[in-house]
Amino acid sequence: MTSPQRVTPPPAGLTGVQLLDLYYWMRLTRSLEERLVSLHRQGKVVGGLFRSLGQEGDSVGSAYALDPGDILSPLIRNLGSMLVKGATPLEVLRQYMAKAASPTAGRELNIHFNDLERGFLGQVSPLGAMVPVMAGIALYFKMTRQPRVGLVYVGDGAMSTGAFHEGINFAAVQRLPLVVVCENNGYAYSTPARLQTAAERLVDKAPGYGIAGVRADGNDVVATYEVTREAVRRAREGGGVTLVELMTYRRKGHAEHDDQRYVPPGEIEAWEGNDPIDRHLARLRTEGWATEPDIAGVDARVRRELDAALAQCLDEPFPDASTALAGVYADPPAAPVEWYRRAAG
Repeated sequence: MTSPQRVTPPPAGLTGVQLLDLYYWMRLTRSLEERLVSLHRQGKVVGGLFRSLGQEGDSVGSAYALDPGDILSPLIRNLGSMLVKGATPLEVLRQYMAKAASPTAGRELNIHFNDLERGFLGQVSPLGAMVPVMAGIALYFKMTRQPRVGLVYVGDGAMSTGAFHEGINFAAVQRLPLVVVCENNGYAYSTPARLQTAAERLVDKAPGYGIAGVRADGNDVVATYEVTREAVRRAREGGGVTLVELMTYRRKGHAEHDDQRYVPPGEIEAWEGNDPIDRHLARLRTEGWATEPDIAGVDARVRRELDAALAQCLDEPFPDASTALAGVYADPPAAPVEWYRRAAG
C-alpha cells in the first residue's frame, strides 16, 4: 500500500491498511454476488440467489471486529462476514452451483456451510434459531474458560420469534460471551418492521433482558466495526451479552425472484445514496486514508481472484447420484437410486 498524505487520523484504532482492507472485503462481497447474478441468469445457479446489496458494510464491519478464535453464525445475507472469516469465493461459487467439490459436496446450497476452525458456523433457515445454538457455543467457551466470543446475526423479523427470545434470555441469564447483531433492514421478507413489532427501536428490547444494547449506522463500516469491537471486548472480559442494532437496508428483494412490489416508490432510490461502499470510498479519498492507486489495486485484486475462482469451478461436475446418501445415513445403501425407487413404490 502506498501511504497517502494524512488529512485525518484513522478512526477506531484502525490503521490505513485496515481501512483499505475493509474496502477490499466489501468490494469482494459485492463483486462476487454480481458474478452470481450473471450465473443465475444463465441457469447455472441451483436454487435461489440471495443478495446483500446495500448491507455489505454491516457484515464486514462486524466480522472484522472478531479475533481469529471467535465464531460467528451468519444469515443468508452475511456473505461478507464469512469471507472475512476465511471462506473463499471458490467455495461460495461451488456451493451456489451445487458442484461435487463444494464444501457440502452438492448436498446444500448458497452459504449453508461451516468451518469451525476458521470461525463460521453454517446457519439453519428458521429465523432466530441460531441464537440458542450460538448461546450453546458461548456457554462452552465460558465453561472451558476460553477467552473466545460468539457472534450471531438476526434480522428485524427474527427478533419477533420465540427462538430468539429463548436464546438471548438464556445467554443473558448465564452472562455468556455472546454478541447478537440485529440487521434492521426494514423488512422481514415483505413485512415492514412497523407491522411486526410495536417497538420504535429494536435495541430498546435489550434492557428487558438485562443486557447492554447499542444502535449504530450499519451502512458505515467503521461505525459498525467500532460498536461491535466494544461489544466483543465486553463479552470477552465477562460483561455478558450485547444486542447491537445496525440500521441498514437491502436494495434487492429477499431473493432474485422477489420483485419488491411491497416497497414504496422511491425508497430504494433514496437508499442508493447511502451505499456503504460508496461512503467508505469517499472517506478513504477525502480523509487521505488511501490513494487512487491503492483503491485501483484492490479493484484489480478482486477481479483477478474472482476470475480465477470462476475459471476453476465453472465446468466442474455435479455430484454423482450414487453418492446421494453418503454422509446422510451411517450405513447408506450401495445403490441409492434403486433404494429410492423401492421406497417410493
